[in-house]
Amino acid sequence: MLTRRHIRVKVMQCIYALVQSKDDSLEKQQKFLKISIDNMYVLYLLVLSLLMELHRLAEKHVQHATKKYLATEDDGYPNPEKFIKNRLLVQIASNQLLKDELSKRKLNNWYLHEEYVKIIHKEILASGIYKDYMNSGEDGYTQDQDVIIQLFKEIIAPNEKIYEYFEDDKLTWVDDIPIVNTYLVKRLKKARETTSENFFLPTLLKDRQDMVYANDLLTKTLLNDAKWEKEIEGKTPNWDNDRIAEIDSIILKMAICELLNFPSIPEKVTLNEYLEIAKEYSTPKSSIFINGVLDKLAKEYKSTGKLQKMGRGLQ
Repeated sequence: MLTRRHIRVKVMQCIYALVQSKDDSLEKQQKFLKISIDNMYVLYLLVLSLLMELHRLAEKHVQHATKKYLATEDDGYPNPEKFIKNRLLVQIASNQLLKDELSKRKLNNWYLHEEYVKIIHKEILASGIYKDYMNSGEDGYTQDQDVIIQLFKEIIAPNEKIYEYFEDDKLTWVDDIPIVNTYLVKRLKKARETTSENFFLPTLLKDRQDMVYANDLLTKTLLNDAKWEKEIEGKTPNWDNDRIAEIDSIILKMAICELLNFPSIPEKVTLNEYLEIAKEYSTPKSSIFINGVLDKLAKEYKSTGKLQKMGRGLQ
């Protein structure tokens, strides 16, 4: 679920938090890194369980409507129960492994804050996407899948109330939300009618080596901070250290650390990854500046033999 770029961002966040708090405890930052990575999976579970709760609320809505004496808008649809019988939605709502995981982690957020589910449900009912689906004579897994993906992309994911709720819950989720939403859309697209329950519960990291990489990158960047500082100074003669933005300095130090300490990661991968991170988390001018510094350093390291690379490398 987490790519190496996501891991690099997590390490960057940890180092930035350390700089801001002026807490030099490496052990504390290692713990923060693990929690931050684990919490990304919690966020995924919460977003997925929001679909589960929407199904539950939709069922209540339909049941309530059948007991009314006056007609409602749903009565005008060919099949008022079409949405609650949506095959993909039922797959998620009835997923016992997901229910067990939520119970184990005590993730009952939507039960405690049902108002957010109601807001989303109301928007769905009023949307053209929902109305077109309910009025459509087409029926099949593909149609069911398409409407859930559409509703997620256009109503659920962009909802400001949900975003604010996640932001208030955990600050690191601000950067995680787009990643989790994009990943979930890809997961929903790959789902099939015969998909097993564990399909919706992917592993957070590809393998144990990813966590080793995360800890090594954090540790080696922090423990050699003064060394990386000197490397940067040598390539920015016209820049006072105070003029380099903190986030730019962190990105540069992490990139230098990776170039010199991770022989299995190709130079090109390192340069491209940190340049992309700079573009996303810093300014356009900063990314140009970082690219220039790293390019000079990489050429110097190669010419002096300091850049030792081997193997196929991992991203």
